[in-house]
This record gives sequence, structure tokens and C-alpha cells, in this order.
Amino acid sequence: MLTLFGSLAVVTMMVAYWQEPRSKWLTLAFAVGCAATSAYSALVEAYPITVIEALWTLIALQRFFRRHRQGRPE
Repeated sequence: MLTLFGSLAVVTMMVAYWQEPRSKWLTLAFAVGCAATSAYSALVEAYPITVIEALWTLIALQRFFRRHRQGRPE
């Protein structure tokens, strides 16, 4: 079951990153996929990957909020 979770997390991250230019919501999906991959790697005790994926989560969230603010009418 844990392997299935990890596989779904990575697939979510990959598809969202691939389609990210289409929508700011896919940027948010990428952040969720990164967070899930970080959680998975923590569960399997791969801590360097946990840190890297957590940083990717923060970067993706920053990109999402920047895109969200830019799309808002003034």
C-alpha cells in the first residue's frame, strides 16, 4: 500500500509539472504532489529526498501564489 501511495504521488507530481503552463491550479497540484512525495520518502526513511521534495513544495506554492496574484483583476 505504501508503494502505491508513493507511485501515485510521483505520477501526480510528474503530470502536474508537465501540464503546469495550462493552469495555475496545476501548479498547486504539483505542490500537492511534491508534498505527498516528501511524506512518502519520510515514511520510507529517505530523508534527503524528504528535504528536497519539501523544498520543491515551497517553491511550487510560491509560484502558485505569484500566478494567483497576477491573475486577479485590480
